Amino acid sequence: MSHKDADGFISVKMEYEDGVDSIPERVTYSMIQAYVEGKYGFKVHTAYIAEVKCLLGLSIYDAPNKVEELKYPYKPAPVHKVEAIKDALKHFELI
Repeated sequence: MSHKDADGFISVKMEYEDGVDSIPERVTYSMIQAYVEGKYGFKVHTAYIAEVKCLLGLSIYDAPNKVEELKYPYKPAPVHKVEAIKDALKHFELI
């Protein structure tokens, strides 16, 4: 980081297929968690969401504070939670 002033700025205008000049809505893990809890009545961990996204080949957030060694052994997501997360991803049109 520096306290220097910027030499210049670049102005960028993005146009989308539908012609609307707005930023597309970004689907967050908390939105997926809220959808699953509202529809199915149970909570899902963010690690389960990331696991399902990896299984489907979707991009996931690369955490800068990711630990090298886990404190506890990893348990894969239960089947009913995987199906609920897939339903949420379909609802948000990610798959």
